[in-house]
Amino acid sequence: MLEWCGRGTPFVASLRKEDNMVRVMTIDDYDGVRDLWMKIKGFAIRSIDDSKEGVDRFLRRNPTTSVVAIEDNKVVGAILCGHDGRRGCMYHVCVDPDYRRRGIGKEMVVMAMKALQAEHINKVSLIAFTSNDIGNAFWKTIGWTKREDLNYYDFTLNTENIIKYNE
Repeated sequence: MLEWCGRGTPFVASLRKEDNMVRVMTIDDYDGVRDLWMKIKGFAIRSIDDSKEGVDRFLRRNPTTSVVAIEDNKVVGAILCGHDGRRGCMYHVCVDPDYRRRGIGKEMVVMAMKALQAEHINKVSLIAFTSNDIGNAFWKTIGWTKREDLNYYDFTLNTENIIKYNE
């Protein structure tokens, strides 16, 4: 089935193909998702927000919008996605390097965006590290717009929420 995702960019969005499936993420997926995060070079993980308890809190607040891709009986892709009632946001969008360039990332993005649309969210954003050449190329290829007209500000409320980067 042909689906449209932003700016007129078409995607084939079958949610199940042979041995892979894109579906809503649950806390039962956490160990597989964390294993995936640890496999991605340069990936940043926060000690509190990305703990099992932190992800469980996020999924309870956003029960239908985060997704995983399952293939070969393991998590090969994931997106934490939620909203505040006005704007959606995607976090930790990733696909296992061994499974890239097969449309898995696009399928996950389409499913997450459809879930946001079902909750009447009209705009979605994300943050990609400037050094993430693969991720930045992906977002550009699928029709997302890089914002040049704003600055992103950050304030840490909990200094114990330590960031660790995978090497």
